[in-house]
Amino acid sequence: MIIIIGFVITVGCILGGFMAMGGHVDALIQPFELVIIGGAGVGVFIMGNPMKVIKDSGKAIGEAFAYKVPKEREYLDVLGVLYSLMRDLRTKSRNEIEAHIDNPEESSIFQSAPTVLKNKDLTTFICDYVRLIIIGNARSHEIEALMDEEMETMLADKLKPYHSITAVGDSFPAIGIVAAVLGVIKAMAKINEPPAVLGGLIGAALVGTMLGIFLSYCLCNPIIQQIKIVRTKQHRLYIVVKQTLLAYMNGSVPQVALEYGRKTISGYERPSIDAVEQEMMNPGGEKAA
Repeated sequence: MIIIIGFVITVGCILGGFMAMGGHVDALIQPFELVIIGGAGVGVFIMGNPMKVIKDSGKAIGEAFAYKVPKEREYLDVLGVLYSLMRDLRTKSRNEIEAHIDNPEESSIFQSAPTVLKNKDLTTFICDYVRLIIIGNARSHEIEALMDEEMETMLADKLKPYHSITAVGDSFPAIGIVAAVLGVIKAMAKINEPPAVLGGLIGAALVGTMLGIFLSYCLCNPIIQQIKIVRTKQHRLYIVVKQTLLAYMNGSVPQVALEYGRKTISGYERPSIDAVEQEMMNPGGEKAA
């Protein structure tokens, strides 16, 4: 929604300023210039990316428009799942813990946190490293190195749409010049026409340059910035898991280990200590309420 509001303000100011200077909006309506620039941009995007990235880019754009970042409930669900697993690691047998991580869909711990269970990658991440803790042979610094490597790879994959759309956005001004040159070629072919006709043709060509710059700086750049923000905030859930489990492996009790994870959350999004304590006593509390 915020992207749409910003876009409306941007377009309104540009068109309003143009009209206030005495310009006519109909002079800017050049659909074939848009076809050249937009079509070339789409073609460049398809040529430069595998199908998986193309599909993920569409998903990333949707997440950016919806500002799909983790909310407090999601952080609390992650912390609640981790607390329950760490508590069981201290009090229950290996077979009982393995029942939760081998089949999380059937686990009462994960079922109490639907936002975690819905995130398949995050669920797998938690289960994989709890399984390593159960094995008991790996040292905490080895687990940390492995986590860092996996998280770096995951973040790189998540930011592929950001980089691919950035490349297209950066190309739009040059594509706009191509459209403008084509318009000038068209105008030169009618050099014998009256000045009024030539002026209209040259003006239409210059619209191509304007559209290329507009698409790059007023459309693509804000969207890709939001994609980066959203995907980076989504990745924060993995950092919470990492710091919590490492603290537990280094000897912290579950309640203290949760604080290591909670402190990695941005201050204005971080659940309060009271909310976390309530979650430990009543997992999925909001849902139950």
